[in-house]
Amino acid sequence: MKRSDLMRSVQVKFKHMRATDAGAMVEKLIARLTDVVASGDRIEIRGFGVFMPRTRAAKVGYNPRTGNPMPLSAGRTILFRPSAELTKKMN
Repeated sequence: MKRSDLMRSVQVKFKHMRATDAGAMVEKLIARLTDVVASGDRIEIRGFGVFMPRTRAAKVGYNPRTGNPMPLSAGRTILFRPSAELTKKMN
């Protein structure tokens, strides 16, 4: 599903809403979710799942072509853990 599909589904659900309003609502929601995860907090959406920021430690990796060791710096990433309901629907 693309962002435009999400906007269209919001507009279909709320028939009185204009396309620009549906787009603005989806954009604000995505911006808020992004800000919350970037600040280090977790987001729990009941029935869907949890988005959690994770910190990766620095480590030594290996170049697959040469086999030489190379340092990999620490970084941050996002972990998504689906809810039991979502997992059950998928299986």
